[in-house]
Amino acid sequence: MDQSLARSLAWRAAGDWFSQIFSWASLLIIVRLLSPADFGIVAMAVVLLPYLRYLGQFGIPRTIITLRDLTDDQLAQLNTVASVLGFACFALAGLLAKPFALLFRTPRLTPVVLVTCIGLIPMGFLSVPEGLLIKEMRFRLISFFDAVYSIVAALTTLVMAFLGWGYWALVCGNLVAALVRTVLVVKARPHGFAMPRLESLRDPLRFGWHVLVSLVALNSYQGLDNAISGRVLGQAALGAYGIAWTLANVPLEKVTSLVTTVVPTYLAAVQKDATQLRRYIRTLTETMALATFPATVGLGLVARELIPIALGRKWEGVIPPLQVLSVYAAFRSIAALLPKVLTAVGNARYVMWNDLVALVILPAAFYAGSHWGNVGIAWGWVAAYPLVALPLYWKTLRTIGMTAGEYFRALRPALDATLVMTLAVGLLKWATPFHLPLLPRLIIDVVSGATAYISTLLLLHRNRMLDIVRLARSIRRSRVQ
Repeated sequence: MDQSLARSLAWRAAGDWFSQIFSWASLLIIVRLLSPADFGIVAMAVVLLPYLRYLGQFGIPRTIITLRDLTDDQLAQLNTVASVLGFACFALAGLLAKPFALLFRTPRLTPVVLVTCIGLIPMGFLSVPEGLLIKEMRFRLISFFDAVYSIVAALTTLVMAFLGWGYWALVCGNLVAALVRTVLVVKARPHGFAMPRLESLRDPLRFGWHVLVSLVALNSYQGLDNAISGRVLGQAALGAYGIAWTLANVPLEKVTSLVTTVVPTYLAAVQKDATQLRRYIRTLTETMALATFPATVGLGLVARELIPIALGRKWEGVIPPLQVLSVYAAFRSIAALLPKVLTAVGNARYVMWNDLVALVILPAAFYAGSHWGNVGIAWGWVAAYPLVALPLYWKTLRTIGMTAGEYFRALRPALDATLVMTLAVGLLKWATPFHLPLLPRLIIDVVSGATAYISTLLLLHRNRMLDIVRLARSIRRSRVQ
Protein backbone atom coordinates (compact mmCIF):
# COMPACT_ATOMS: atom_id res chain seq x y z
CA MET A 1 0.00 0.00 0.00
CA ASP A 2 2.79 2.43 0.90
CA GLN A 3 4.66 1.80 -2.32
CA SER A 4 1.46 1.95 -4.34
CA LEU A 5 0.54 5.29 -2.72
CA ALA A 6 4.00 6.71 -3.34
CA ARG A 7 3.94 5.63 -6.99
CA SER A 8 0.45 7.09 -7.45
CA LEU A 9 1.53 10.38 -5.87
CA ALA A 10 4.64 10.42 -8.05
CA TRP A 11 2.67 9.90 -11.26
CA ARG A 12 0.13 12.52 -10.25
CA ALA A 13 2.80 15.04 -9.25
CA ALA A 14 4.81 14.45 -12.44
CA GLY A 15 1.73 14.97 -14.59
CA ASP A 16 0.68 18.04 -12.66
CA TRP A 17 4.05 19.75 -12.81
CA PHE A 18 4.63 18.92 -16.47
CA SER A 19 1.31 20.46 -17.42
CA GLN A 20 1.76 23.33 -14.96
CA ILE A 21 5.08 24.38 -16.45
CA PHE A 22 3.42 24.48 -19.85
CA SER A 23 0.49 26.45 -18.41
CA TRP A 24 2.80 28.93 -16.67
CA ALA A 25 4.68 29.61 -19.88
CA SER A 26 1.46 30.24 -21.79
CA LEU A 27 -0.01 32.36 -18.95
CA LEU A 28 2.97 34.72 -19.07
CA ILE A 29 2.12 35.36 -22.73
CA ILE A 30 -1.66 35.46 -22.29
CA VAL A 31 -1.58 38.11 -19.53
CA ARG A 32 0.30 40.39 -21.91
CA LEU A 33 -2.28 39.87 -24.67
CA LEU A 34 -5.35 40.30 -22.47
CA SER A 35 -6.36 42.98 -19.97
CA PRO A 36 -7.30 42.74 -16.27
CA ALA A 37 -10.92 43.39 -17.35
CA ASP A 38 -10.83 40.27 -19.59
CA PHE A 39 -9.75 38.15 -16.64
CA GLY A 40 -12.34 39.90 -14.49
CA ILE A 41 -15.35 39.02 -16.67
CA VAL A 42 -14.26 35.37 -16.88
CA ALA A 43 -13.81 35.29 -13.10
CA MET A 44 -17.41 36.51 -12.80
CA ALA A 45 -18.67 33.85 -15.22
CA VAL A 46 -17.03 30.90 -13.47
CA VAL A 47 -18.50 31.85 -10.09
CA LEU A 48 -21.67 29.97 -11.08
CA LEU A 49 -20.06 26.99 -12.87
CA PRO A 50 -18.68 25.00 -9.89
CA TYR A 51 -22.08 25.00 -8.12
CA LEU A 52 -23.77 23.50 -11.15
CA ARG A 53 -20.94 21.03 -11.69
CA TYR A 54 -21.16 19.79 -8.09
CA LEU A 55 -24.94 19.51 -8.37
CA GLY A 56 -24.54 17.50 -11.57
CA GLN A 57 -22.07 15.10 -9.96
CA PHE A 58 -24.03 14.91 -6.66
CA GLY A 59 -20.96 13.62 -4.86
CA ILE A 60 -21.06 10.41 -6.91
CA PRO A 61 -17.28 10.01 -7.50
CA ARG A 62 -16.55 10.37 -3.78
CA THR A 63 -19.44 8.01 -2.96
CA ILE A 64 -17.98 5.31 -5.23
CA ILE A 65 -14.56 5.68 -3.57
CA THR A 66 -15.82 5.56 0.04
CA LEU A 67 -18.75 3.12 -0.17
CA ARG A 68 -16.67 0.28 -1.50
CA ASP A 69 -19.38 -2.40 -1.79
CA LEU A 70 -21.64 -0.79 -4.41
CA THR A 71 -22.94 -3.30 -6.97
CA ASP A 72 -22.75 -2.94 -10.75
CA ASP A 73 -26.49 -2.32 -10.83
CA GLN A 74 -26.20 0.52 -8.32
CA LEU A 75 -23.35 2.02 -10.32
CA ALA A 76 -25.46 1.85 -13.50
CA GLN A 77 -28.31 3.62 -11.70
CA LEU A 78 -25.92 6.32 -10.46
CA ASN A 79 -24.63 6.73 -14.02
CA THR A 80 -28.18 7.49 -15.20
CA VAL A 81 -28.75 9.94 -12.34
CA ALA A 82 -25.52 11.82 -13.14
CA SER A 83 -26.27 11.99 -16.89
CA VAL A 84 -29.76 13.41 -16.34
CA LEU A 85 -28.41 15.92 -13.84
CA GLY A 86 -25.89 17.14 -16.43
CA PHE A 87 -28.66 18.20 -18.81
CA ALA A 88 -30.75 19.62 -15.96
CA CYS A 89 -27.88 21.75 -14.68
CA PHE A 90 -27.24 23.24 -18.12
CA ALA A 91 -30.93 24.12 -18.37
CA LEU A 92 -30.68 25.76 -14.96
CA ALA A 93 -27.67 27.75 -16.18
CA GLY A 94 -29.79 29.07 -19.06
CA LEU A 95 -32.38 30.33 -16.59
CA LEU A 96 -29.82 31.96 -14.28
CA ALA A 97 -27.47 33.53 -16.85
CA LYS A 98 -29.28 36.83 -17.33
CA PRO A 99 -30.12 37.47 -13.64
CA PHE A 100 -26.51 36.61 -12.83
CA ALA A 101 -25.28 39.21 -15.32
CA LEU A 102 -27.62 41.81 -13.80
CA LEU A 103 -26.24 41.01 -10.35
CA PHE A 104 -22.76 41.98 -11.52
CA ARG A 105 -24.15 44.87 -13.59
CA THR A 106 -22.39 43.43 -16.67
CA PRO A 107 -24.91 42.62 -19.48
CA ARG A 108 -22.31 41.00 -21.76
CA LEU A 109 -21.79 38.38 -19.04
CA THR A 110 -24.95 36.46 -20.11
CA PRO A 111 -23.50 34.68 -23.21
CA VAL A 112 -20.23 34.07 -21.37
CA VAL A 113 -22.07 32.15 -18.63
CA LEU A 114 -24.04 30.12 -21.18
CA VAL A 115 -20.99 29.07 -23.19
CA THR A 116 -19.02 28.27 -20.06
CA CYS A 117 -21.79 25.98 -18.79
CA ILE A 118 -22.05 23.92 -22.00
CA GLY A 119 -19.44 21.67 -20.45
CA LEU A 120 -21.96 20.54 -17.82
CA ILE A 121 -23.63 18.20 -20.32
CA PRO A 122 -20.64 15.91 -21.06
CA MET A 123 -19.58 16.14 -17.41
CA GLY A 124 -22.78 14.32 -16.49
CA PHE A 125 -21.36 11.23 -18.20
CA LEU A 126 -18.05 11.59 -16.36
CA SER A 127 -18.96 10.98 -12.69
CA VAL A 128 -19.17 7.17 -12.56
CA PRO A 129 -16.29 6.39 -14.96
CA GLU A 130 -13.96 8.79 -13.14
CA GLY A 131 -15.02 7.51 -9.73
CA LEU A 132 -14.26 3.95 -10.83
CA LEU A 133 -10.84 4.88 -12.23
CA ILE A 134 -9.93 6.53 -8.92
CA LYS A 135 -11.27 3.63 -6.84
CA GLU A 136 -9.20 1.22 -8.97
CA MET A 137 -6.12 3.42 -8.32
CA ARG A 138 -5.43 3.96 -12.01
CA PHE A 139 -3.70 7.25 -11.28
CA ARG A 140 -1.12 6.97 -14.04
CA LEU A 141 -3.93 7.09 -16.60
CA ILE A 142 -5.75 9.88 -14.76
CA SER A 143 -2.53 11.92 -14.63
CA PHE A 144 -2.18 11.55 -18.39
CA PHE A 145 -5.75 12.77 -18.93
CA ASP A 146 -5.19 15.77 -16.67
CA ALA A 147 -1.98 16.66 -18.47
CA VAL A 148 -3.85 16.52 -21.80
CA TYR A 149 -6.51 18.80 -20.31
CA SER A 150 -3.95 21.41 -19.23
CA ILE A 151 -2.08 21.35 -22.52
CA VAL A 152 -5.23 21.60 -24.65
CA ALA A 153 -6.57 24.45 -22.50
CA ALA A 154 -3.29 26.37 -22.67
CA LEU A 155 -2.83 25.93 -26.44
CA THR A 156 -6.43 26.80 -27.30
CA THR A 157 -6.40 29.88 -25.07
CA LEU A 158 -3.06 31.05 -26.44
CA VAL A 159 -4.09 30.70 -30.08
CA MET A 160 -7.41 32.48 -29.55
CA ALA A 161 -5.75 35.25 -27.56
CA PHE A 162 -3.33 35.83 -30.45
CA LEU A 163 -6.33 36.03 -32.79
CA GLY A 164 -7.82 38.80 -30.66
CA TRP A 165 -10.74 36.95 -29.09
CA GLY A 166 -10.24 38.66 -25.72
CA TYR A 167 -12.01 37.00 -22.81
CA TRP A 168 -13.55 34.41 -25.16
CA ALA A 169 -10.08 32.87 -25.45
CA LEU A 170 -10.16 32.01 -21.73
CA VAL A 171 -13.73 30.67 -21.94
CA CYS A 172 -13.26 28.48 -25.01
CA GLY A 173 -9.85 27.19 -23.94
CA ASN A 174 -11.24 25.60 -20.80
CA LEU A 175 -14.40 24.37 -22.54
CA VAL A 176 -12.54 22.57 -25.33
CA ALA A 177 -10.14 20.99 -22.83
CA ALA A 178 -13.02 19.77 -20.62
CA LEU A 179 -14.74 18.13 -23.60
CA VAL A 180 -11.52 16.35 -24.62
CA ARG A 181 -10.88 15.07 -21.09
CA THR A 182 -14.45 13.79 -20.72
CA VAL A 183 -14.20 11.76 -23.92
CA LEU A 184 -10.90 10.22 -22.80
CA VAL A 185 -12.19 9.22 -19.35
CA VAL A 186 -15.45 7.71 -20.63
CA LYS A 187 -13.63 5.71 -23.30
CA ALA A 188 -11.14 4.40 -20.73
CA ARG A 189 -13.75 3.21 -18.21
CA PRO A 190 -17.23 2.98 -19.77
CA HIS A 191 -20.18 1.80 -17.68
CA GLY A 192 -23.78 0.98 -18.48
CA PHE A 193 -27.01 2.67 -17.41
CA ALA A 194 -30.06 1.48 -15.47
CA MET A 195 -33.36 2.95 -14.33
CA PRO A 196 -32.81 4.54 -10.87
CA ARG A 197 -34.66 2.99 -7.92
CA LEU A 198 -34.83 4.97 -4.68
CA GLU A 199 -34.78 1.93 -2.38
CA SER A 200 -31.50 0.82 -3.98
CA LEU A 201 -29.83 4.23 -3.99
CA ARG A 202 -30.98 5.60 -0.61
CA ASP A 203 -27.64 5.18 1.22
CA PRO A 204 -25.39 6.24 -1.70
CA LEU A 205 -27.54 9.31 -2.39
CA ARG A 206 -27.55 10.28 1.30
CA PHE A 207 -23.76 10.11 1.42
CA GLY A 208 -23.57 11.94 -1.91
CA TRP A 209 -25.88 14.64 -0.53
CA HIS A 210 -23.52 15.28 2.39
CA VAL A 211 -20.59 15.51 -0.03
CA LEU A 212 -22.57 17.78 -2.37
CA VAL A 213 -23.59 20.24 0.35
CA SER A 214 -20.02 20.33 1.64
CA LEU A 215 -18.61 21.01 -1.83
CA VAL A 216 -21.18 23.74 -2.53
CA ALA A 217 -20.46 25.45 0.78
CA LEU A 218 -16.70 25.09 0.28
CA ASN A 219 -16.82 26.53 -3.22
CA SER A 220 -19.11 29.31 -2.03
CA TYR A 221 -16.78 30.69 0.57
CA GLN A 222 -13.78 30.12 -1.71
CA GLY A 223 -15.50 32.06 -4.50
CA LEU A 224 -17.22 34.80 -2.51
CA ASP A 225 -13.96 36.69 -2.08
CA ASN A 226 -13.92 37.08 -5.88
CA ALA A 227 -17.62 37.97 -5.94
CA ILE A 228 -17.18 40.64 -3.27
CA SER A 229 -14.10 42.04 -5.00
CA GLY A 230 -15.99 42.32 -8.30
CA ARG A 231 -19.18 43.67 -6.74
CA VAL A 232 -17.60 46.21 -4.36
CA LEU A 233 -14.31 47.11 -6.04
CA GLY A 234 -15.05 46.60 -9.76
CA GLN A 235 -14.01 44.51 -12.72
CA ALA A 236 -10.35 45.60 -12.92
CA ALA A 237 -9.82 45.05 -9.19
CA LEU A 238 -11.32 41.58 -9.50
CA GLY A 239 -8.91 40.77 -12.33
CA ALA A 240 -5.95 41.74 -10.14
CA TYR A 241 -7.30 39.82 -7.15
CA GLY A 242 -7.98 36.76 -9.30
CA ILE A 243 -4.39 36.69 -10.54
CA ALA A 244 -3.11 37.11 -6.95
CA TRP A 245 -5.30 34.21 -5.81
CA THR A 246 -4.13 32.03 -8.72
CA LEU A 247 -0.45 32.70 -8.09
CA ALA A 248 -0.70 32.24 -4.31
CA ASN A 249 -2.44 28.91 -4.74
CA VAL A 250 -0.33 27.46 -7.56
CA PRO A 251 1.87 25.40 -5.17
CA LEU A 252 -1.19 24.62 -3.06
CA GLU A 253 -3.34 23.46 -5.98
CA LYS A 254 -0.77 20.86 -6.94
CA VAL A 255 -0.90 19.44 -3.41
CA THR A 256 -4.69 19.80 -3.25
CA SER A 257 -5.06 17.82 -6.47
CA LEU A 258 -3.03 15.02 -4.92
CA VAL A 259 -5.13 15.12 -1.74
CA THR A 260 -8.38 15.21 -3.73
CA THR A 261 -7.69 12.49 -6.29
CA VAL A 262 -5.09 10.12 -4.84
CA VAL A 263 -5.02 10.15 -1.03
CA PRO A 264 -8.76 9.60 -0.30
CA THR A 265 -8.66 6.28 -2.14
CA TYR A 266 -5.93 4.96 0.15
CA LEU A 267 -7.51 6.46 3.26
CA ALA A 268 -10.78 4.74 2.38
CA ALA A 269 -8.91 1.45 1.93
CA VAL A 270 -7.70 1.63 5.57
CA GLN A 271 -10.74 3.47 6.94
CA LYS A 272 -11.16 1.01 9.85
CA ASP A 273 -7.49 0.94 10.90
CA ALA A 274 -6.72 3.95 13.15
CA THR A 275 -3.02 3.07 13.40
CA GLN A 276 -2.58 3.19 9.63
CA LEU A 277 -4.62 6.39 9.40
CA ARG A 278 -2.37 8.10 11.97
CA ARG A 279 0.73 6.99 10.09
CA TYR A 280 -0.63 8.31 6.81
CA ILE A 281 -1.54 11.65 8.41
CA ARG A 282 1.93 12.08 9.93
CA THR A 283 3.73 11.22 6.71
CA LEU A 284 1.48 13.18 4.37
CA THR A 285 1.37 16.26 6.60
CA GLU A 286 5.15 16.35 6.91
CA THR A 287 5.64 15.86 3.17
CA MET A 288 3.06 18.45 2.15
CA ALA A 289 4.46 21.03 4.57
CA LEU A 290 8.02 20.49 3.33
CA ALA A 291 6.85 20.95 -0.28
CA THR A 292 4.40 23.84 0.08
CA PHE A 293 5.67 26.06 2.91
CA PRO A 294 8.79 27.30 1.08
CA ALA A 295 6.88 27.74 -2.18
CA THR A 296 3.89 29.65 -0.76
CA VAL A 297 5.74 31.78 1.80
CA GLY A 298 8.64 32.29 -0.58
CA LEU A 299 6.31 33.57 -3.29
CA GLY A 300 5.02 36.24 -0.91
CA LEU A 301 8.56 37.23 0.04
CA VAL A 302 9.65 37.84 -3.58
CA ALA A 303 6.33 39.17 -4.95
CA ARG A 304 7.52 42.79 -5.15
CA GLU A 305 10.32 41.80 -7.51
CA LEU A 306 8.65 38.92 -9.31
CA ILE A 307 5.36 40.49 -10.45
CA PRO A 308 6.81 43.43 -12.46
CA ILE A 309 9.30 41.08 -14.13
CA ALA A 310 6.89 38.26 -14.92
CA LEU A 311 3.61 40.10 -15.61
CA GLY A 312 4.55 43.73 -16.24
CA ARG A 313 4.01 46.97 -14.34
CA LYS A 314 0.28 47.07 -15.08
CA TRP A 315 -0.18 44.13 -12.68
CA GLU A 316 1.48 45.74 -9.64
CA GLY A 317 -1.93 45.76 -7.93
CA VAL A 318 -1.47 41.99 -7.57
CA ILE A 319 1.43 42.39 -5.11
CA PRO A 320 -0.31 43.39 -1.81
CA PRO A 321 -3.03 40.69 -1.85
CA LEU A 322 -0.50 38.11 -3.08
CA GLN A 323 1.78 38.77 -0.10
CA VAL A 324 -1.11 38.20 2.32
CA LEU A 325 -2.64 35.22 0.50
CA SER A 326 0.69 33.39 0.54
CA VAL A 327 0.40 33.12 4.34
CA TYR A 328 -3.11 31.68 4.09
CA ALA A 329 -2.05 29.26 1.34
CA ALA A 330 0.70 27.80 3.53
CA PHE A 331 -1.77 26.98 6.31
CA ARG A 332 -4.45 25.68 3.96
CA SER A 333 -1.97 23.30 2.33
CA ILE A 334 -1.89 21.12 5.46
CA ALA A 335 -5.48 21.72 6.62
CA ALA A 336 -6.84 20.50 3.26
CA LEU A 337 -6.12 16.90 4.30
CA LEU A 338 -8.45 16.96 7.33
CA PRO A 339 -11.89 16.85 5.62
CA LYS A 340 -10.61 14.11 3.32
CA VAL A 341 -9.77 11.96 6.34
CA LEU A 342 -13.19 12.47 7.90
CA THR A 343 -14.98 11.75 4.62
CA ALA A 344 -12.89 8.64 4.01
CA VAL A 345 -13.95 7.17 7.37
CA GLY A 346 -17.61 7.89 6.58
CA ASN A 347 -18.04 11.14 8.55
CA ALA A 348 -19.02 13.34 5.61
CA ARG A 349 -21.87 14.80 7.69
CA TYR A 350 -19.47 16.58 10.09
CA VAL A 351 -17.50 18.01 7.17
CA MET A 352 -20.77 19.26 5.65
CA TRP A 353 -21.78 21.15 8.81
CA ASN A 354 -18.29 22.59 9.23
CA ASP A 355 -18.37 23.95 5.69
CA LEU A 356 -21.83 25.44 6.27
CA VAL A 357 -20.52 27.28 9.32
CA ALA A 358 -17.57 28.50 7.24
CA LEU A 359 -20.04 29.80 4.68
CA VAL A 360 -21.27 32.24 7.33
CA ILE A 361 -17.95 33.23 8.90
CA LEU A 362 -15.69 33.76 5.88
CA PRO A 363 -17.92 35.92 3.63
CA ALA A 364 -18.50 38.26 6.58
CA ALA A 365 -14.72 38.58 6.91
CA PHE A 366 -14.32 39.24 3.17
CA TYR A 367 -16.95 41.96 3.15
CA ALA A 368 -15.48 43.65 6.23
CA GLY A 369 -12.03 43.50 4.64
CA SER A 370 -13.24 44.93 1.31
CA HIS A 371 -13.30 48.39 2.92
CA TRP A 372 -9.50 48.25 2.64
CA GLY A 373 -9.51 46.99 -0.95
CA ASN A 374 -8.17 43.69 -2.25
CA VAL A 375 -5.57 43.43 0.48
CA GLY A 376 -8.34 43.66 3.09
CA ILE A 377 -10.21 40.77 1.44
CA ALA A 378 -6.99 38.74 1.53
CA TRP A 379 -6.60 39.49 5.24
CA GLY A 380 -10.12 38.14 5.70
CA TRP A 381 -8.76 34.70 4.81
CA VAL A 382 -5.88 34.95 7.29
CA ALA A 383 -8.09 36.17 10.14
CA ALA A 384 -11.13 33.91 9.71
CA TYR A 385 -9.88 30.62 8.25
CA PRO A 386 -8.38 29.35 11.56
CA LEU A 387 -11.90 29.51 13.04
CA VAL A 388 -12.96 27.04 10.33
CA ALA A 389 -9.94 24.75 10.57
CA LEU A 390 -9.77 24.31 14.36
CA PRO A 391 -12.98 22.21 14.62
CA LEU A 392 -11.69 20.01 11.80
CA TYR A 393 -8.43 19.48 13.69
CA TRP A 394 -10.31 18.59 16.87
CA LYS A 395 -12.61 16.10 15.16
CA THR A 396 -9.93 14.50 12.98
CA LEU A 397 -7.37 13.99 15.74
CA ARG A 398 -10.05 12.64 18.06
CA THR A 399 -11.39 10.25 15.39
CA ILE A 400 -8.02 8.66 14.63
CA GLY A 401 -6.65 8.87 18.22
CA MET A 402 -3.80 11.26 17.44
CA THR A 403 -2.39 13.84 19.89
CA ALA A 404 -1.71 17.47 19.01
CA GLY A 405 1.95 17.00 19.97
CA GLU A 406 2.32 14.10 17.55
CA TYR A 407 0.83 16.19 14.76
CA PHE A 408 3.02 19.21 15.56
CA ARG A 409 6.17 17.09 15.49
CA ALA A 410 5.35 16.22 11.87
CA LEU A 411 5.33 19.95 11.07
CA ARG A 412 8.54 20.89 12.89
CA PRO A 413 11.00 20.43 9.99
CA ALA A 414 9.00 22.63 7.61
CA LEU A 415 8.19 25.24 10.28
CA ASP A 416 11.81 25.61 11.41
CA ALA A 417 13.17 25.83 7.87
CA THR A 418 10.50 28.31 6.72
CA LEU A 419 11.15 30.60 9.68
CA VAL A 420 14.88 30.68 8.97
CA MET A 421 14.20 31.24 5.25
CA THR A 422 11.93 34.20 6.02
CA LEU A 423 14.50 35.79 8.32
CA ALA A 424 17.29 35.30 5.79
CA VAL A 425 15.35 36.84 2.88
CA GLY A 426 14.11 39.69 5.07
CA LEU A 427 17.65 40.58 6.19
CA LEU A 428 18.96 40.45 2.62
CA LYS A 429 16.15 42.72 1.42
CA TRP A 430 17.10 45.21 4.12
CA ALA A 431 20.79 45.04 3.19
CA THR A 432 20.41 45.00 -0.62
CA PRO A 433 20.76 48.46 -2.26
CA PHE A 434 17.37 49.73 -3.41
CA HIS A 435 18.76 50.95 -6.75
CA LEU A 436 19.76 47.42 -7.75
CA PRO A 437 17.68 46.21 -10.76
CA LEU A 438 14.73 43.93 -10.04
CA LEU A 439 16.12 40.78 -11.67
CA PRO A 440 19.38 40.61 -9.64
CA ARG A 441 17.38 41.32 -6.47
CA LEU A 442 14.98 38.50 -7.31
CA ILE A 443 17.83 36.06 -7.97
CA ILE A 444 19.52 36.99 -4.68
CA ASP A 445 16.28 36.50 -2.74
CA VAL A 446 15.51 33.12 -4.32
CA VAL A 447 19.03 31.72 -3.91
CA SER A 448 19.37 32.92 -0.32
CA GLY A 449 15.92 31.64 0.63
CA ALA A 450 16.50 28.20 -0.89
CA THR A 451 19.93 27.95 0.73
CA ALA A 452 18.56 28.90 4.15
CA TYR A 453 15.67 26.43 3.86
CA ILE A 454 17.77 23.44 2.78
CA SER A 455 20.57 24.22 5.24
CA THR A 456 18.14 24.36 8.15
CA LEU A 457 16.67 20.98 7.24
CA LEU A 458 20.13 19.41 6.98
CA LEU A 459 21.39 20.94 10.24
CA LEU A 460 18.35 20.55 12.50
CA HIS A 461 16.46 17.62 10.95
CA ARG A 462 19.16 15.63 9.20
CA ASN A 463 17.98 12.21 10.43
CA ARG A 464 14.42 12.81 9.30
CA MET A 465 15.58 13.95 5.86
CA LEU A 466 17.71 10.81 5.56
CA ASP A 467 14.66 8.70 6.42
CA ILE A 468 12.72 10.36 3.59
CA VAL A 469 15.58 9.79 1.14
CA ARG A 470 15.81 6.11 2.13
CA LEU A 471 12.07 5.69 1.65
CA ALA A 472 12.27 7.28 -1.81
CA ARG A 473 15.15 4.96 -2.76
CA SER A 474 13.29 1.85 -1.59
CA ILE A 475 10.27 2.85 -3.65
CA ARG A 476 12.48 3.47 -6.67
CA ARG A 477 14.10 0.03 -6.28
CA SER A 478 10.67 -1.63 -6.04
CA ARG A 479 9.64 0.01 -9.30
CA VAL A 480 12.78 -1.20 -11.05
CA GLN A 481 12.21 -4.75 -9.80
